[in-house]
Amino acid sequence: MATRRNFILKLAKALLTFGAPSHRIESQLLAASKILDAPAEFIHLPNLIIVSIRNERGHSTRTHFIRSRGRIALTSLHKVHEVYRDVLRDQIGAEAGTDALRQILRSRPIYSLKWRCFFAFVTASIICGISFGGSLLDMWISGACASVLQYLGLNAANKSSMYANVYEISVSIVVAFIARALSNVPGDLFCYSAISSAGVVVILPGFTVLISALELMSKNIFCGSVRIVYAIIYTLFLGFGLTIGSDFYLVLDKRARAEYYRGSIPENLNYTHGAFSFNNGTNPLTIVSGVIGAGHVSDHLSDHTLKGCIRDPNWPWWRTALPWWTLFILVPIYSTCSSLSNLQYWRSLQLPIMVAFSCCAYAANHATSLVLPGRTDIVSAAGAFVIGSLGNIYSRAIGGTAFTSMVTGVLFLVPSGIAQGGGVTQTYHSSAEQYSSGFSLAMRMITVAAGVTVGLFVSQFIVYLFGTRKNAAHFAF
Repeated sequence: MATRRNFILKLAKALLTFGAPSHRIESQLLAASKILDAPAEFIHLPNLIIVSIRNERGHSTRTHFIRSRGRIALTSLHKVHEVYRDVLRDQIGAEAGTDALRQILRSRPIYSLKWRCFFAFVTASIICGISFGGSLLDMWISGACASVLQYLGLNAANKSSMYANVYEISVSIVVAFIARALSNVPGDLFCYSAISSAGVVVILPGFTVLISALELMSKNIFCGSVRIVYAIIYTLFLGFGLTIGSDFYLVLDKRARAEYYRGSIPENLNYTHGAFSFNNGTNPLTIVSGVIGAGHVSDHLSDHTLKGCIRDPNWPWWRTALPWWTLFILVPIYSTCSSLSNLQYWRSLQLPIMVAFSCCAYAANHATSLVLPGRTDIVSAAGAFVIGSLGNIYSRAIGGTAFTSMVTGVLFLVPSGIAQGGGVTQTYHSSAEQYSSGFSLAMRMITVAAGVTVGLFVSQFIVYLFGTRKNAAHFAF
């Protein structure tokens, strides 16, 4: 009995550490305690699991607090699920399972810091081109920003608790400053919205919003509400950092500030001096003396604007948006690097399955966006339904791990949905517009997460509607 309880405690630690779906952790632990005949009660809070074990002989209760601030590690999570499944099916003993989990917890990350920064460079570069309308030049800059951001997050923020508190704001200030400076280079070589949006997309709390929506859908009200409020406030901080970085450069560069605030003021005005009588208004036929400037707003730039970036078709290929056929090359590369950045082993059988599922989800997402433009919730639900069906069928028919095979595709849906809703950064001219822009970004993420949640739950219900009942808990979204 003591060995089985130790296995359950070690399993709870491993699930927290490697980023298991939080709305499934409690049900997995309850299924394990029931099948192993080791009665225990579990309460799951953000980054904390409380385990209460009752000693039937001594009529006493022992409470364990298991705490961990985990992040997704796909290979380790897959190994944990294999150990969990083997112990519950009596293929290995609880003691051997505990030793296996202990080895997994002690293992180091499978990729070094340099490789993880390189993966961040590739993913941010590609998402800049395919989701935010960036050119080849913008892709290089956004990739470099994301690489530096990843280095600071994995190195400096982990070593200094003081810097960890201001990490997101500091990196967003730097990214917005660089993007605004480059966007003011004469000739419209760089696009501010593409660089700043793709540069910070690595730290957007899209996955947190998704998990919170899943928890609320699973009636886990406490964890879901805490996470979603945290994600909204976090997004406001992120938007505030982008605002500070942009405004700081505009303060330093007077020419850029004049260009920014001039906006769409008409040029080549024809001025007329004299007295004028207006036919409409509050007091019609009132005589007004003064000067009237008449002109037309120049719309030659708006005709060539794509997702907030000026893209003249007469420009060379390296300054224009990427052609549609590049999606067949870039989407698989993005899916591969996204899986590797989430610590998936490159020689595993799971990797091509993750990439294939992610490409199918993006294809469904993109096709639905062409049919229903502007409906980010329905578009996200369609992509989530496809990847949820594939992942659950893969788990049901072949015996794979549904969650790890679906993570890459689900994470792909979040930046795609945000880009369809207008991107991360928007133009503002007052502090009120700045905060409303931050709230609109948070609402777009919630809309995307709601659509993804509905698609995942519906797909799981349809797949598990047929066949025998599953004894162990679902290890999926």
